[in-house]
Amino acid sequence: MHIMEGFLPWEWCLLWYLVAIPVVAYGVIRIKKITDENPESKPLLAVSGAFVFILSSLKLPSVTGSCSHPTGNGLGAVLFGPAVASVLAAIVLVFQALLLAHGGITTLGANIVSMGIVGPFAAWLVYKGVMKLNLSTSGWYASIAIFFAAFFGDWLTYVTTATQLALAFPIPTMGEAFIKFIVIFAYTQVPLAIAEGFLTVFIFRYIMKLRPDILEDLKVIFPKIRETIKAVG
Repeated sequence: MHIMEGFLPWEWCLLWYLVAIPVVAYGVIRIKKITDENPESKPLLAVSGAFVFILSSLKLPSVTGSCSHPTGNGLGAVLFGPAVASVLAAIVLVFQALLLAHGGITTLGANIVSMGIVGPFAAWLVYKGVMKLNLSTSGWYASIAIFFAAFFGDWLTYVTTATQLALAFPIPTMGEAFIKFIVIFAYTQVPLAIAEGFLTVFIFRYIMKLRPDILEDLKVIFPKIRETIKAVG
């Protein structure tokens, strides 16, 4: 997903920066609001950022000018919302570009849009959509929701990257270029997205068991789910 330094034409680099900056700025405002209202959520925010950093650093060679890896963006998006997830992704991507040679500064805007905006927004929508169905008050129902959130957050990140590459290099056409990029990504990314879904469920269930009160305050789980968790022990 990390598009490498200098790979995109300058006009596309500028466009993706213009898209990313307002979202990240709003995310900073959201972080201040959330942490002021729920100071106990600060360690969870740090964990979400670390989760993104660790998973997205495990890269595999993939499309020319990019790579495949888990993203970790679903957890933060579900817990704090997609705008906050964009800030976490931006911080992670800056460190990776400067210290690990993953991605780059010129392509930072494009990478934030894919891993920090579209992917988290998809994860947040999926989680909220599944939870609103209210099919069960079991903690496992929330786990199913988080699995699909993590899966689609990962996969939509790569759909966005394939779109960005196809827009920049529409050879022979944008549609054909997109299909070429997304098919190459799919070989590694579909199994990685599934694995990321299960790992995110494991982390989420641990948090849910340890501090369901914070998840309830953040409106991630319903009060009935918290009661079920307590009853199970």
